Amino acid sequence: MPRRLPTASEAADILSRKRTRPARRPPRAAGARLNRFVRDLDARFGRGPETLKARWREIVGETLARHTEPAKLSKGRAGVGAILELKVEGPAAAVVQHQAPDILARVNLFLGEGAVERLRVVQGIVRTARPAPALRRRRPAPLDAAKEAELAANTSAVEDEGLRAALVRLGREVLRRQGGAEH
Repeated sequence: MPRRLPTASEAADILSRKRTRPARRPPRAAGARLNRFVRDLDARFGRGPETLKARWREIVGETLARHTEPAKLSKGRAGVGAILELKVEGPAAAVVQHQAPDILARVNLFLGEGAVERLRVVQGIVRTARPAPALRRRRPAPLDAAKEAELAANTSAVEDEGLRAALVRLGREVLRRQGGAEH
């Protein structure tokens, strides 16, 4: 049996007797509470070379990033800008010295106006210079199932496991280079 809905006057009477709670506010975000604390720490200790290393390619460009790496950011005294120590591969040091004003302008654009006052160039090995060779290599496309089965059947007579595996790898590579054509 369906229930009867209250009339407008009955609904007003019910609502006047009910005690309502105010809606709960969601808690403030943790970032809002920590914002002042992080700002104070940033003013006290400043940004280190790690923040520069993370975005170094974007700041100085691909060519300079291959031969340079930010090593140390020394905070200046008495409100004077910091000194950025750059690790540079041997022959690139002259180029970096020549482009120092441009590099300083780009770094100050990233860190804030007047954050870095001068560059100190130190020759050394740059670790972030080149990507690992394994990243450049692409995985070859697999052979179709029929060619794979034919290759397995042709090498099944070989008893030595290592030799059979090497022959299968060689056969796959030969078939890939031929484009899977019959020979």
